[in-house]
Amino acid sequence: MTTEQMPVEKRSARKRADEIRDFRCKNLIVVIEDPENPRNIGTVIRNVNALGAEKVYVIDPRRVLPDDWDDLRKEPKLSKLSVSAVKWTFVKRFDSTEECLAHLEKNRFVSIVTSPHRKGKENTFLHEGDFTEHAKLAVWFGSETKGISDLAVERSERCVSIPMFGMIESLNLGTSSGIVLYEVAKQRRQYQSQYRLRDRRGERATPLPTVLMQEP
Repeated sequence: MTTEQMPVEKRSARKRADEIRDFRCKNLIVVIEDPENPRNIGTVIRNVNALGAEKVYVIDPRRVLPDDWDDLRKEPKLSKLSVSAVKWTFVKRFDSTEECLAHLEKNRFVSIVTSPHRKGKENTFLHEGDFTEHAKLAVWFGSETKGISDLAVERSERCVSIPMFGMIESLNLGTSSGIVLYEVAKQRRQYQSQYRLRDRRGERATPLPTVLMQEP
């Protein structure tokens, strides 16, 4: 089937996919550890898709989600909660934190966790961090009530925190993931617009755009 023969909806989706290809953040994975509320899973998937991260991993010991990605994409509730972002986002579930960590480490991903300062672990405020130094990066978000696990903290490179200035010193999962991913994706998109390779090698003669202009 040629592009001209596609239904209008599919042609529009293909056009949009072509437009955003260079804006996606390669090798940026978001990990949600043991989320308790399916609504928050949908919100994070929506943030991931909108801000240009590559994949979502969900550690789901209660088996709330189906294993197969195609089944995930067709899950009506998740599709509604993510405003259909799950249809365009790769989501993979794991039974345990150990299983997810082993998969990431096998594929040479470096993990950072979003968490307040932990003893013995380097802590970085979000606006002070350099999120371009690792070619493959996984950003972890803990559960709504328990936060990030000790195992994830132990196996991560550092903790990243959002500065708080109010009486309330916590944010919900959807809000915190949006704030953190905005900064991480912005930095990585800027980097890949200038360089083809890591260690600032392969500088592009003409930088790629970092902002997608919307049609009037």
